[in-house]
Amino acid sequence: MSEEQSFEQMLEESLIAIRRGEVIEGTVIGVNDDEIYVNIGYKSDGIIPKSEFSNFPSVSLKDSVKEGDKIRAKVLKVNDGEGQVLLTYKRLQTEEGLKKVELLCKSKEEVTGKVSLVLDGGLIVIIDEVRVFIPASLVSDSYVTDLQAYKNQEITFVITEVNQKKNRIIGNRRILLEHEKNILQAETFKTLAEGAILDGEVKNITDYGVFVNLKGVDGLVHISELSWGRVKSPKDVVKVGDIVKVKVISINMEKKKVSLTMKFPEDNPWNNAEQKYAVGNIVEGRVARMTEFGAFIELEVGVDALLHVSQISVKHIEKPKDILKIGQTVTAKVTELDLEGKKISLSIKALEADKEEEASDNTEEVASIETQVEPQLNEDKAVDDANDQA
Repeated sequence: MSEEQSFEQMLEESLIAIRRGEVIEGTVIGVNDDEIYVNIGYKSDGIIPKSEFSNFPSVSLKDSVKEGDKIRAKVLKVNDGEGQVLLTYKRLQTEEGLKKVELLCKSKEEVTGKVSLVLDGGLIVIIDEVRVFIPASLVSDSYVTDLQAYKNQEITFVITEVNQKKNRIIGNRRILLEHEKNILQAETFKTLAEGAILDGEVKNITDYGVFVNLKGVDGLVHISELSWGRVKSPKDVVKVGDIVKVKVISINMEKKKVSLTMKFPEDNPWNNAEQKYAVGNIVEGRVARMTEFGAFIELEVGVDALLHVSQISVKHIEKPKDILKIGQTVTAKVTELDLEGKKISLSIKALEADKEEEASDNTEEVASIETQVEPQLNEDKAVDDANDQA
């Protein structure tokens, strides 16, 4: 046997034998954007395509490994058609990750992972290259309108189901949020009291009111308690995310319900109404709405007064809309004030009558002055005539 043959034989014998499915360890000898090259002690180098490295399409191979790194991988093909050994890092990690996930499912231990994909029905989170599906109903403790907000975010949850035969692994984030909320609620209810004034965040808006979060406790501000003024829609007053000041009206510990108000006594527009809207006062307001029998004039937010159709003008008016329009500013005289019933009556007719009376008084006064002045003028004229004759 020649020395050359002996060397080749020795080299061949020194090389490992590999087979498909085998897990091997090698050294990274090269890396680019699409592939990782690994020395696996075989006559051919191993190659890990980007698609076989991670379940994250955006992963950067150059940022993940460098030359000289040791790496474990699984053999997919001994010859990939180009004389190289095709390896997978991702699938090996998945297999090992499945074992970890099963343990996490049994222990109900919390796990944190990055959302890699947003689907119509939920989120895909990668845990050690294992795809965990979190249904939309289990993403949050409240309804989520846009799951895209979770894209590429790290979230914490628990594994509740592992079924390898069906390739189904289910995660649940809602259960953790509800647990945290229950703890926070218990603490809040210990200190919550009727009459307390607190700052809260608007969490939800409905046709009948607004739900405000008070450190884990959701309280309801009924539409009638949003403002001293008339509210057509709660959305006209607040929006989700607003921080608002509220006062606790009542607490139902058994049902865990809290009633709130955003109306504070010191802001009541009827304060000092006996002075501001005393009978005889002249006031200015805006036409807020009209009916067949009259127009309601908003004197300030929360204070509406009735301008009856018969009091709109000294002239006969069939309907308020014949002479008034919504939003128009009018000036009128207060003719009635009912503080207990919170009712105010106005009259433009009375105001016009006052002006006519004043104008009449002025005319009579002028006439009286003229009556007094005329004799004096005649006397002065007579004196002047006498002087002229002299």
